[in-house]
Amino acid sequence: MDLRPEKSSLRRLLLEKRDSTSYEFTQISSKKIQKKLQKLDFFREAKTIGAYYSIDSEVSTKNILQDILNDAKDLSLPKVVDDNLIFKKISSLKDLEQGSFSILEPKENCADTSDLDVILVPSIAMTRNGQRLGYGYGYYDRYLSSTKSKTITLTYSKQIVKHIPETENDVRIDYIITENEILDTSMY
Repeated sequence: MDLRPEKSSLRRLLLEKRDSTSYEFTQISSKKIQKKLQKLDFFREAKTIGAYYSIDSEVSTKNILQDILNDAKDLSLPKVVDDNLIFKKISSLKDLEQGSFSILEPKENCADTSDLDVILVPSIAMTRNGQRLGYGYGYYDRYLSSTKSKTITLTYSKQIVKHIPETENDVRIDYIITENEILDTSMY
């Protein structure tokens, strides 16, 4: 059964809901989520971290990225190359440029990385057991299917839903952090 139309409809609905979030709520919630992220021992102890530069109404990651760099940890961000996602190490936010889908990506001269302790994964919606609704291109699912990195998604509590149609290629996320809680998805 092809679940793409159902996922596409859910994606549209939840993006509209997220995009209607006020700027103030986004900023306050992003700060709360950042504080909760710092409470995760394995995140604090990680030496190599994969993350993403947030867009639109996503939980803001700019301060998180800067904190990782300030802590002298290895920070890598994704870059779309052909039909794949690769992570490239950056040493400053100045190492980013406009890339695919108008998202800031590492410049071409940044070194490729593959051994990441933790990866922050963007999402549109999540279930408590770690099912993720992404943007529909499959880049993260393809990448995550071949890595042992711990995964975390940062999202608003209103983006936690009861059900997301699941396909065999979907990769579940280990932890979800909202403005209200930290969820270990293995507990659900």
